[in-house]
Amino acid sequence: MTSATKCCFRQRVLDCAHGRTLTLGPAGVLMAIINVTPDSFSDGGQFADTAAVVDYADAAIAAGAGILDIGGESTRPGASPVSPEAEQERVLPVIAALAEKTDVLLSVDTYRAETARLAVNAGAHIINDVTGGTGEPDILNVAAETGAGYCLMHTSRGRDTLADPVADQLLFLEEALGAARAAGVKQTQLAIDPGFGFGKGVDDNLAIMAHMDALQVFDLPILVGTSRKRFVGAVGGGEDNLTRDFATAATTTLTRLAGGAIFRVHNVGASRAALAFADAMIARRYGDLS
Repeated sequence: MTSATKCCFRQRVLDCAHGRTLTLGPAGVLMAIINVTPDSFSDGGQFADTAAVVDYADAAIAAGAGILDIGGESTRPGASPVSPEAEQERVLPVIAALAEKTDVLLSVDTYRAETARLAVNAGAHIINDVTGGTGEPDILNVAAETGAGYCLMHTSRGRDTLADPVADQLLFLEEALGAARAAGVKQTQLAIDPGFGFGKGVDDNLAIMAHMDALQVFDLPILVGTSRKRFVGAVGGGEDNLTRDFATAATTTLTRLAGGAIFRVHNVGASRAALAFADAMIARRYGDLS
């Protein structure tokens, strides 16, 4: 591990909406994926009603989730877009119910400004934007006005990219972070996501993972979302969810040691065990990081 990687394990605080904060650094945090959709690539149609989502959330929290990420539109390749109204009808009742029931931080997975605004009003603390502010730039104003944590993801979809995937990460994120700051989003509200998948091939994903320490130049928490992605199945040698969960757990360990802070996963229990081992190695190597 480089000295830059060591610095990313120091204790820092992510500011979130409603006066909440998330302590990051010495220990990794698991974000449970809750897709309230009929067509997500591995878990679409899982929930019949809000009560079923709440039960699943309880299980995810018991398994070790520190954040619940609620999404109402599938982002898998080729997925049909939904209207803002449909997205909101899916996520807002779930967020409101979870906000009333649990103290765990809630994240809304959306690129739509109005959905983000309504979700924060309903109780969400974090906005997780897979377009990095390029889908609906007004979402940056929502983050600034509400004080929500804002996770800005790199995407290769719908844009010309550099031949070097790591260089493209740095270019896109630098521009996107500049736009976020110009809109009034504070440094302490920001996290970045390399955007594994999202228009990237297997080789690109592996290159980004192998050189993830390059992202330490931004001095921001890194959210990692590899869970059950196609490239994880390709490298891990299986297309079923169980095999992909094993492979995802391996990526959790690898990316935690490379400086990842938050891990967005389907199988919380599997990645909790992997994360615990990585955190133990970090503590053994660096000692007290508080």
